[in-house]
Amino acid sequence: MGRRSTISLLGLALSAVLVVGCGADSGNGAAVTSVAPPSPSTTVVPSVPGAPPRVTILATGGTIAGKANAEPGVGYKAGQASVQDLISAVPGLDKIATLQAESIANIGSQDMNEEIWLTLARRINQLFADNATDGVVITHGTDTIEETSFFLDNVVATDKPVVLVGAVRPANALSADGPANLRAAVSIAAAPAARGRGAMVVLNDTIHSAREVTKTHTSSMQTFASPNTGPAGYVSGDSIRFVTTPQSHTRPRFPVPDGSSLPRVDIVYSHAGMRPDQVDDAVRHGAKGIVLAGVGDGNTAKAVLDALAKANDDRVVVRSTRVGSGEVVRNAEVNDDELGFATSADLNPAKARVLLQLLLTVGITDPVRVQQEFNAR
Repeated sequence: MGRRSTISLLGLALSAVLVVGCGADSGNGAAVTSVAPPSPSTTVVPSVPGAPPRVTILATGGTIAGKANAEPGVGYKAGQASVQDLISAVPGLDKIATLQAESIANIGSQDMNEEIWLTLARRINQLFADNATDGVVITHGTDTIEETSFFLDNVVATDKPVVLVGAVRPANALSADGPANLRAAVSIAAAPAARGRGAMVVLNDTIHSAREVTKTHTSSMQTFASPNTGPAGYVSGDSIRFVTTPQSHTRPRFPVPDGSSLPRVDIVYSHAGMRPDQVDDAVRHGAKGIVLAGVGDGNTAKAVLDALAKANDDRVVVRSTRVGSGEVVRNAEVNDDELGFATSADLNPAKARVLLQLLLTVGITDPVRVQQEFNAR
């Protein structure tokens, strides 16, 4: 995990930190100052009536911070550019908000893990509890951004905006999309209309809610979609338009768990000719829950259902689907009541896994209660 750095206009020392003053001017856009670190409780840019909103950028790496190889081709390495580099690549970003920035990690999001999720959640909750910021932007790789956003959506206690942003092309590629995406993210995090909407993901001028968003294409600029509901809003220049209704998020659905990990939940992927080996492996390796990425309406071969029913004796089983949209219906082809299964409603397997992990951290294992939580929006 990368060393944490913090940026503050107060000029208080921060580790590997940058301060971006509102209205500052430099050849690369935002003014950058390195200072030494104070304790988090003193790193507060005070809220001043009439002053620009304060936005904190928490960097975790990803393609948005990636750099392409020098040789011709499509190769690149994620998580190479610093958060200072990302901010400097967006002229005028400091005119949208007073910026603070910290590096939480600098990795490709295929390496994102629960320890970083928990670090992010604790830091975001601390920033909001200290009234140190009006909104948070998280730079993140696109591969697992939907999982991170959904986790944060369930554990962050605030009505203030939390916006995750990534890029399809690395920072030094031709027509890199990261700078425009970052500008959109900061604009959303600074917007009063973005309050009460939970965690959001923005790419390609389109805003998605954390629950609904999913990656649909390996390399398209329009890779993100919300197939069950449609986007939450759109960015057009300096205009932000939401098409959904905000809801209160002042109380988190779950407390941030203690420690540096979450209960193990495995996903088993159904396919033609599937055997129960994946289920047996999950049980053998200590999974406390199993999510089925089933065919169609969350279905799978009879031998696998039998193995899941046996596994369900002392762990939780949730049926989801490998299909890209739609809801898994209880007791359609599979008798969930008889087998003691829950269904994921409209959550895909990756997000069903996150929710089940959180349920297990608070001791919810009864399938009826589990189902109620999956049905809750």
